[in-house]
Amino acid sequence: MNKPADIASSAAERPNAAVRIEEGAERVKQATSHAVSSTKEAVDRAADRVEEGLHRATDKAAGAATHATEKAAEYGERGREAYDQARDRAEDWMDQARDYVREKPLQSMAIALGAGWLLGRLLRR
Repeated sequence: MNKPADIASSAAERPNAAVRIEEGAERVKQATSHAVSSTKEAVDRAADRVEEGLHRATDKAAGAATHATEKAAEYGERGREAYDQARDRAEDWMDQARDYVREKPLQSMAIALGAGWLLGRLLRR
C-alpha cells in the first residue's frame, strides 16, 4: 500500500505546498493593500476636487449676494430721495395755495365754486 518512498515524497511536498500557499497569500495581501491604497488616493483626489468646486461656488454666490445687497441699498436710497423730493414739492404747493387763499380770498372762493360746479357736471354723466 503505502511505500516508504511515497511517504517520504509526500512529506517533502507538504512544506513546498505550505510555502506556495503562504507566498500566494502574501501576493493577495499585497495586491489588496495596493488596491485599497490606490482607491483611497483616487477618492481623496475626487473629494479635493469636489471641495474646491464647492469653495468656488460658495465664493461666487457670496459675491453675487453682496452685489445684490449693494444694489438694493442703492435703489432704496434713490427711492427715499425721490420720496423726500416729492413730499417737499407737495408741501411747497400747499404753502403756495394757502398764501394765495390768504391774499385773495374772494377769488379763491370763486375758483373753488367754479371747480366744484364743473366737477359736479362731469361726474353726473
